[in-house]
Amino acid sequence: MRPQDPTLSPETADLPEFAELPEFAELVAQQHQQLRSYVRTLGVDPDWVDDLAQEAFLVAWRERDSFDQQRDYGKWLRGIARNLVRNELRKQLRHQRLLHQGLADLLVGAADTEPEPESWEQGRIPVLRDCVEQLAPKSRELVSGRYGDGWKAPDLADHFGMKPAAVRQSLSRIRQQLKQCIELRTVEG
Repeated sequence: MRPQDPTLSPETADLPEFAELPEFAELVAQQHQQLRSYVRTLGVDPDWVDDLAQEAFLVAWRERDSFDQQRDYGKWLRGIARNLVRNELRKQLRHQRLLHQGLADLLVGAADTEPEPESWEQGRIPVLRDCVEQLAPKSRELVSGRYGDGWKAPDLADHFGMKPAAVRQSLSRIRQQLKQCIELRTVEG
């Protein structure tokens, strides 16, 4: 008969999985640093590396019966971590249905204060198009690259010889310009 931990209740101490805890804890201790390092190489935000590594260990614990003891445990953990990162990427893509959060906020905010046009084409799109045409050429190219082609700030920075932070600031100013232009045009119209 297996010795029972006096801190566990009689019901949980009899579960077979608790007998595996010391062995699993040893594996975690052996693999933890390597797994954290690996998770960092996958581009995970440093603030989330520990959480993702812990989640990989939790998945490994739940799926431990499917692990082939002949295989490399570290490799199996890295595969779990990779799948968790893939899942995060999928979740992120689902949340990126808007071209740009800031621009959408401006347009939705403007829509709350204005009467509804008969259709979107008759409403703001032509106004937005006119306002974009009034931008300086470089600003138009930034808007086209970001919202038309979907380029991110680092890509635009490389293309225009700017720093990513400068691109983000320029786009912020441009959005503000466009907001003012749309507001002015809709008041005039």
